[in-house]
Amino acid sequence: MRQRIAVLIPAAAMLVAGILSCSMAVAQGAAPPSLEEQLQAQYKLTRMAEDSQGLTVTEAGTVLSIQKGGILGVPPSSMVLCPAKYQDGTLHAPSSFCAMTVKDNSLIFLTGAKVYVTKIEVKPKNEKVSLRIVACDTCNGTNPPTFYRSQVDFQFAKGFLENPDVSKIEDAIGEVFAIDNGTNNAQAGQDQGQAQAAPAPAPAPASTRPALSNDDVVKMVSAKLPNSVIVKKIKSSACAFDTSPDALVKLQKAGVSEAVIDAMVDKQ
Repeated sequence: MRQRIAVLIPAAAMLVAGILSCSMAVAQGAAPPSLEEQLQAQYKLTRMAEDSQGLTVTEAGTVLSIQKGGILGVPPSSMVLCPAKYQDGTLHAPSSFCAMTVKDNSLIFLTGAKVYVTKIEVKPKNEKVSLRIVACDTCNGTNPPTFYRSQVDFQFAKGFLENPDVSKIEDAIGEVFAIDNGTNNAQAGQDQGQAQAAPAPAPAPASTRPALSNDDVVKMVSAKLPNSVIVKKIKSSACAFDTSPDALVKLQKAGVSEAVIDAMVDKQ
């Protein structure tokens, strides 16, 4: 029996070692995050949806502040999008032909305007990284919201995206869009349906609230509220007490104090 155990122990050890080796090999062979995934980790995408009320932000992402002029926005219904191009430190406005096709229904995003990122696309063959943006109307105080959208293409030198330096791409993006941390914390959550939410109803006036009854008083006594609190509640509320002799006897048996019963009688 001992010899059998002695044989099994090395076998088990080899099996465990094999499993660990396979796990390490799988971990080492896991594909590194793509360039798009790395950029999306820095610039969280905003999710949007459309219902009977129109477009709305369902998940607010990173808020960016525009640092350079020349970005042309179009309404969400537009089939044409006119991208601006950033290259060698300069933001180039969209082509005049594209701008002409949307001239009657477009606007220029002003410097300092706040936007969300809705899509990041890497095009290695074209040496281009594109950011699709939409106006953060809540951040900009635009009411009703417009959700004007646009795109900026970041053009890099030939061969750059074959082995890209993410930090340099983020630096280029930072020349056009600065991350607005203050707005992220204070404003971004407000876009998630709050623009369409109805205001909370105001508290009902005391006159429209149900009048206090004997049962309400018994509930407060059973909850061991102080007599002073119960008396104040009675004095400040509309009341519909039953102070008949039989009802007063029931109140006393339920543990209602003399001070509270006196306050109930005084309200009649």
